[in-house]
Amino acid sequence: MSLFSKQESYLGVDIGANGIKLVELKKSKGRAQLWTYGVADEPLDIHLPKMMEKGTEELMAEDSGSNFKIKKNKESFITDLKDPRIDKYAKLLKDVLVKSKVTTKRATASLPVSYIFHAVLNLPKVEDKEIDHIVRAEVAKMLPRPIEQMQVVHQIVPEPDPERKSKYLKVLVTAAPKELVGFYTAIFQKAGLQLQELETEAFALERSLVGHDTATVMIVDIGAERTNFFIVDQGLPLTHRSINVGGILFDQILSRNLGIEGSDLDQVKKDLSKIKGIKPEMFLTAIDPIEKEISYNFDLFLHQTGNENKRPEKIVLTGGSSVFPFLADYIKEKFSIKVFVGDPWARVVYQDGLKNLLDEIGPRLSVSIGLAMRNIV
Repeated sequence: MSLFSKQESYLGVDIGANGIKLVELKKSKGRAQLWTYGVADEPLDIHLPKMMEKGTEELMAEDSGSNFKIKKNKESFITDLKDPRIDKYAKLLKDVLVKSKVTTKRATASLPVSYIFHAVLNLPKVEDKEIDHIVRAEVAKMLPRPIEQMQVVHQIVPEPDPERKSKYLKVLVTAAPKELVGFYTAIFQKAGLQLQELETEAFALERSLVGHDTATVMIVDIGAERTNFFIVDQGLPLTHRSINVGGILFDQILSRNLGIEGSDLDQVKKDLSKIKGIKPEMFLTAIDPIEKEISYNFDLFLHQTGNENKRPEKIVLTGGSSVFPFLADYIKEKFSIKVFVGDPWARVVYQDGLKNLLDEIGPRLSVSIGLAMRNIV
């Protein structure tokens, strides 16, 4: 008999280039408790579908702040989506659900940041009813495709000083291609899940790694193919950028220098800090672009209106490759601020006996933990 049987349950699912990660949390006395988690390691092509038929256009966005809520008309659009990856990824997701013994059908998922438009607009203060129209008009000038093909959501960035009477509003705007939303929604429906919400990885990571901290923080998410950079201020991810450098490049450097690969490579990475003769300089081709992008992001943020006197307080590393030896120390030396691998379990209750295991896999699950926490915290 489950101790959590009468409590609300939420599932966060992160589909990325290196597989599927999911976490189910139960809400108990206002806190998130770990129920189960699952990982399917498999290279996935998560780029925009190549074949999209009519039907996807029926999706509409509800402006609920940071997420894309799913709305559709009476006819399902799944039959209009011919991309063969939908069935393949749905089956993989189903397998993970079964193996992990997930108990809920309600899920929140993330969209890959490489396809997300993200901007902060400075607008003159107007009546609330006019904001949406003005935002869409401004964003339409900046989008890489017609706004009719995008789902757009926005939220007001709170004024840090309530006493200050500014003539302008800061508005955080996020937009995603409608066919991408349709693609992900179809996968979840095929897998038998109720996809309640879609949101960007930035908000999920802020939730699991920053929480109520209102300081200026940079999150560096080092995945398999890409590294994403988010600056969080007042609890909101206000900037994001991405570069094509990730864990695969670190693996290639190791393989080339040590002549190993496969499962042996995974073991070597775990023992890397103990191996004599391995120095950070070996990995500069991977670390340097990350360091330069951190510097550029801070410079960009601090030159924005209203941010001139802010001081970034910490850099939080996450993602499967964030635990790579030397990385945190190297970045800390360059920027002279606090740098550490974030703990996405910090706001989650779990059994003490699981701590070592959860600490090891935590950086890979930061997004899915944040997604599951959405309706709990």
